[in-house]
Amino acid sequence: MASVDVLTKEGSKVNSIELNQDIFGIEPNQHVLFEAVNLQRASLRRGTHSVKNRSAVSGGGKKPFRQKGTGNARQGTIRAPHYRGGGVVFGPTPRSYSYKMPRKMRRLALRSALSAKVNEEALTVVDNLALDTPKTKDFTAILENLNADKKVLLVLENEDVNVELSSRNLQGVTVLTLEELNVLDILAANRVIFTEGAINKAEEVLL
Repeated sequence: MASVDVLTKEGSKVNSIELNQDIFGIEPNQHVLFEAVNLQRASLRRGTHSVKNRSAVSGGGKKPFRQKGTGNARQGTIRAPHYRGGGVVFGPTPRSYSYKMPRKMRRLALRSALSAKVNEEALTVVDNLALDTPKTKDFTAILENLNADKKVLLVLENEDVNVELSSRNLQGVTVLTLEELNVLDILAANRVIFTEGAINKAEEVLL
């Protein structure tokens, strides 16, 4: 089993824990990771694109000229698609791009993403991240002590208002509870920081 050091907020080691190989030590399934990322990115699409078809554009209620005798092709409305200002044929309409994945695939994707971070030595465990008051300066110092720069994902066991308020003005820092943990945020982060409680809880719910 893989072993990882548990650090304090000051960056010093307090003890080590053994990570569950079934969650943090599997061979990452690249195809499932690809599908999970596509699913999340598709769900983020707003899908509000829309155009007007020939029944929705204004004007064109009158036949432009008589049916016969003009030498022109017969026309019913100047708002037909081939006219300037006419309706659009087969244009986009509002829709949802989201779709679902089987539960086992979602779990495998999470385990694969976490295992990939362990392989990259990009996973850190801290005993706790509790703050007495919300203060960005103090939180920045904690990240420096943990050698966490640029894109950082913090995973908490439960919601912590002080941590969330302290980190929300920091660019590239994302704070999630274990229930909110997702593949896209894991893979996008250069460093994933778990609290010890979140690690223990993950080993219970992700099997």
